[in-house]
Amino acid sequence: MNDTKITSTPTPVPTVVRGDSTAGIRRTREATRAFTDNLVPAADPAMADTLVLVVSELVTNALRHGGGGYALELSAGPETVTAAVTDRNPAPPRERAPDLNGGTGGFGWHMVRHLTSHLTITPGPGPGKTIHAQLPRWADS
Repeated sequence: MNDTKITSTPTPVPTVVRGDSTAGIRRTREATRAFTDNLVPAADPAMADTLVLVVSELVTNALRHGGGGYALELSAGPETVTAAVTDRNPAPPRERAPDLNGGTGGFGWHMVRHLTSHLTITPGPGPGKTIHAQLPRWADS
């Protein structure tokens, strides 16, 4: 008999957060941080910071441009972490020049596109859309 142990990496239960006001943005950041802090094996700390930023931008955009409400679902696989944000507006995000002087934004979508490894937009559920933002779990992935 040998001493071989078979182990598996537990898949964390997806985290879901819903909101309909800017007060919920802080809650989504906290939920995202708690989600990354509880990953086993632990995720890259830089990825965790990046995921918090991506989630904050996607949820803010959902509130500003997506019909006023959102649902965030966080999930993780062996190599990636995904944030899926659903809003009520079926229109995809659009690029716009960042407003450097007037404070009206335009930075979030550019940032999300730059920080994620894979980004998809799917219709629904319902009349809206879901943006799936994926990041590698570790810096060398």
